[in-house]
Amino acid sequence: MKVLEEDGIISYLQKRNLVKSYLKAKKYMVAEFYELVDLRKRKPKSANVSYFKINKKYRAIGYIENDTFIVTEISDHQ
Repeated sequence: MKVLEEDGIISYLQKRNLVKSYLKAKKYMVAEFYELVDLRKRKPKSANVSYFKINKKYRAIGYIENDTFIVTEISDHQ
């Protein structure tokens, strides 16, 4: 699965020193090791919104379209 980011995601990650953690999680997504990043659908499941863990605190939220995960936002999970 490919992983793409919308505008502003990379700058958000840079400001919070999350680039290294994000790239590691992205590598796992591309290699289809979904259990390592805990890929899940958010409720309501009909909304087609999913997320995966970057680290214990941050999640990448987005949607899956044509075997591509498009990251729309990074969320402070706590």
